[in-house]
Amino acid sequence: MLGWKKRLGLMATFAGTVIGTMHIINKVFSYIATADDYLDENSYEYYNWRFGKIAYKKKGKGSPLLLVHNFDVCSSTDEWKNIENECAKTNTVYSIDLLGCGCSDHPVLTYTNFLYVQLITDFIKHVIGEKTDVIVSGDSSSFVLMATANDENIINRIIMVNPQNLISLAKVPTKRTKLIKYLLFAPVIGTFIYNMKVNKRTISENFVSNCYYDQNAISEKDILTCFEASHKDKGRSKYLYACQKSRYTNANILFCLSKLNNSIFIIAGNGNPENILSANQYQNQLPSIEIIEINNTKQLPHVEKPDKFMEQVKILLSDEE
Repeated sequence: MLGWKKRLGLMATFAGTVIGTMHIINKVFSYIATADDYLDENSYEYYNWRFGKIAYKKKGKGSPLLLVHNFDVCSSTDEWKNIENECAKTNTVYSIDLLGCGCSDHPVLTYTNFLYVQLITDFIKHVIGEKTDVIVSGDSSSFVLMATANDENIINRIIMVNPQNLISLAKVPTKRTKLIKYLLFAPVIGTFIYNMKVNKRTISENFVSNCYYDQNAISEKDILTCFEASHKDKGRSKYLYACQKSRYTNANILFCLSKLNNSIFIIAGNGNPENILSANQYQNQLPSIEIIEINNTKQLPHVEKPDKFMEQVKILLSDEE
């Protein structure tokens, strides 16, 4: 039988081999994901925020309109590519990559809901410089609502696209979810787990199940762009991913909804019944919220049916009384 020293040595060798293999796989993953440079960092302007550089695009002339992508490591300003030029015909359009997403910086920190509330507030004050209308997608909606409640001078009208369920949004971190955060923050093992959870296959599956009503509308380039966004900066989006999964980015926003008197609209893709249920939750809390359904779409009506989406946007953001 092997002595305990030899066993310990074999175990150490095995562990070193496994970690070394993971490290190589992580490197390969990062290279493959970002090799094509679909996001094109040179096409952005940058706002030097206190927690890192924020990538954004600006186009058009007119009253300001801020576009905020869905709160997901796979998301970026690319989400608005089908409508931003149309919006720019009548507005000065600003679209940003949130911290930890796309071409913005990916610092190692605990990402929280209030961090993004501050980002949106500071971006509007320091870059846009005046009160703005906002179109916000998915889980980023809470940031915009809270920023509006905190400072009534920065945001005018709000269009939310399939905002997050209020019940899931209010869930707080637990011991179990905090353990997930610590595990994903680990240098090699955490990155490997992240790569297994967020890759081309899982992104494609999410598109099919949640994002698109018409599966034929899913393009390979859209999948690869999301894949690249989730692995920019050597996969450091894992820190944001860890905080999301650990519920650090959640917040109970019921208190701020009651404070709002802005014109607020929800555009919901009715191809997923849960979108309508979530929209009704907001309307139950704030009856003045108007809900508009777009047929045959799911999470991304502005991507699937940009013409129908823009028809509604033009009506909702019209200056006519």
